[in-house]
Amino acid sequence: MISRLPLKSMALAAALSLGAVGEAAAATNAELTDLVEKLLARVQALEQNQTVLTKSLETETISENEPALSARLKAVEAQAQELAGPVGKLKVFDGIKGGLSLTLAAQKSLAPGVADSQLGYRADAFVSLPLEPLGDVEQSLFAQLRLGQGAGLGGLPSFSNSNAAAFQLQGGLRPDDSVALLAQVWYQASIALPWGGFKPASRQKLEITVGKMDPFVFFDQNAVAGDETRQFLNSVFVHNPLLDTGGDVGVDANGFAPGLRASLLDSSDKLESWRLSLGVFGVGSTGSSYQRSLGAPLVMLQAETSQRFFGGLLGNYRAYAWSNPQAAHFDPAVTASERHTGWGVSVDQRVGDGMTWFARYGQETQGSVMFDRALTVGAEANGSYWNRGGDSLGLALGWLRTSDAYRDFTASTTSINGAERVAELYYRYRVGKQFELSPSLQVIGNPGGDPSAQDVRIVGLRSQFTF
Repeated sequence: MISRLPLKSMALAAALSLGAVGEAAAATNAELTDLVEKLLARVQALEQNQTVLTKSLETETISENEPALSARLKAVEAQAQELAGPVGKLKVFDGIKGGLSLTLAAQKSLAPGVADSQLGYRADAFVSLPLEPLGDVEQSLFAQLRLGQGAGLGGLPSFSNSNAAAFQLQGGLRPDDSVALLAQVWYQASIALPWGGFKPASRQKLEITVGKMDPFVFFDQNAVAGDETRQFLNSVFVHNPLLDTGGDVGVDANGFAPGLRASLLDSSDKLESWRLSLGVFGVGSTGSSYQRSLGAPLVMLQAETSQRFFGGLLGNYRAYAWSNPQAAHFDPAVTASERHTGWGVSVDQRVGDGMTWFARYGQETQGSVMFDRALTVGAEANGSYWNRGGDSLGLALGWLRTSDAYRDFTASTTSINGAERVAELYYRYRVGKQFELSPSLQVIGNPGGDPSAQDVRIVGLRSQFTF
């Protein structure tokens, strides 16, 4: 049973309870007031610290009286500025390309009466430097140094040169002198077309190249028959024989000439492209040596395209013509220069994953030359067919037809009435990423176009180092 308290007692208890609540409320208000005061003091302190920090960060010096955070931030900033200098200098090298190659070639002739052997080397170093763009015009400089010793086999009665990689600086130096030559140095500007258009959407460009150069860098190129340091070694398979072996290109004794080249490229179709190039080069004994170089220059015009045949495999097709008003007559007694003109084609076409065919044809249309037509054909097979993906096997055949004028000129002394035939077989063995060995065999039939002359057989070994 619950006991009942008297009403007076209950009233007294209620009064006591209300007093306790009042005291508690008063205590709570005091605590809140104290808390607010502490928060205000804290905010004022933070604002004061922020003011001091901001003032400190506005000065570049670091003192012992400033906030620790400011001192640390300034120290980090100082270190970043110290690193910015070297990093900025390194950016200057962005886009620079360079390389070095060393080619050594040993050859021995097995021809009766022309027993000869030769060892030579050639070193090439190049650098390509991008320049600051001029609006939408991209600019670059290219320079190449070359040196070497060993002029190749001598005394061969053939039109062709069995070692196109041989290089020995001309100009009266002794054979044991090894002097570096500034072989090429040229400036190139690449201009997006149309002029003033939106460059990222441009599919045409105009290239202007001017300086000292090797004309074959820009004309008569070929993917598998254009590099004597890694591919075919005989000169008739490196360039068009009429221009190179025949001498119509008219470069100096070291293979270079001052010139200007303009090239228009259209790549509207991403899978196929078109290019038209015009070259003007100083040639002859004066033009190639920077004496009256623009008086009577060699002029070359080339049209080329990249197409895809055989199920989408890439092929390059080039047709070109030339006119050299300072070419030499085949008769040494004729010292006056004469005009030589001709035309040619150069083709390389992939026909399989590791097989590429090539062909060149050239024909002289004007001029007194020893041979006036030249045809070379061949192929290069990649070593992936026999589980040696880094190796290659090359085979080429060449035919150089003697001209009627040269036959008549030599009729009283020799029996020249045919064509020189050249064959070359090489195997490029990849020893390592930067080292290759290439044994080769060359056979020259009817050397110099003389059917009565003994065939010439040449064995060789070439090594190539690239860096």
